[in-house]
Amino acid sequence: MAETPDPDDLLSLEEQIAAYQREFQGLDPQVEQVVSALSRLTRRMNVAYGRQSATLGISNSEWEVLKVLVLSGAPYRLGPGDLAKRLGLTPAAMTHRIDRMVNEGLVTRERDADNRVRVIVELTPDGREKWVEAMRQATVFEADLLQDLSSQERGALGEMLTRVLRRVEEDQPDAEGRLSDLD
Repeated sequence: MAETPDPDDLLSLEEQIAAYQREFQGLDPQVEQVVSALSRLTRRMNVAYGRQSATLGISNSEWEVLKVLVLSGAPYRLGPGDLAKRLGLTPAAMTHRIDRMVNEGLVTRERDADNRVRVIVELTPDGREKWVEAMRQATVFEADLLQDLSSQERGALGEMLTRVLRRVEEDQPDAEGRLSDLD
């Protein structure tokens, strides 16, 4: 079954902006170029990361859980509620994701020895190795992605995008994660 093409992919970025200007007179073409380019770049990067994850036998959503556990620091353990909050998921969606990952040997789920009511999700050695390999692949992809930019340009772009991100985070503090599970 063929994928439905994204409407943005039917036109070049320049053609899309020209069409927007034709249909909406108040459009700032510079703003639209930045926003549309970021949107297209994000979508394509997510597809590329998904392909890389698939070669490792994990999904993007599983990669997200592995990442959150690694970022929590050794011993790479969090409760399901903490994981759900950090990923912007409902508790039910998080439980479903954890169930799959336990079955795949990426994480364990155990009762907390100090508080039998509390459940702890912990990264397994296999889960950590999948995360490390995904990082290796991503590092190669990202270096290739930015190869046409000098070190100074990368630094400037990073600083500018961080400023834009801070603005969004200040203006939309509730938009940090997804509200529903998409897998």
